[in-house]
Amino acid sequence: MQTVVENYLATWNATGAERTRLLAEHWSPEAGYTDPLAEARGHGDIGAVIEQVQQQFPDFVFSPVGTVDAHHRQMRFQWGLGPRGAEPVVIGFDVLVLDDQDRIADVRGFLDKVPG
Repeated sequence: MQTVVENYLATWNATGAERTRLLAEHWSPEAGYTDPLAEARGHGDIGAVIEQVQQQFPDFVFSPVGTVDAHHRQMRFQWGLGPRGAEPVVIGFDVLVLDDQDRIADVRGFLDKVPG
């Protein structure tokens, strides 16, 4: 399950063709994503949400915070967003649900720490 989270965060850090490749490889075509600020379905819409976040926080990266807790086809974990190697500016908590091919099918995100 750790690899799933690593691929998920890599998707959020990727741009252009690399992000498109990661979405196609690790996300279900019908994947859904919901957090307090966005709701998206499908690779195109999810890619657009990721691009908006990257524009809002240029040069920031997503990284894991803590350990992954998983059972069945779902996992929960905390992540941080901030300058590489620095304390995260944003911290969130996501729940991923996998499809029967171990691709990300659904994401429910929560924001724990957001800059003022």
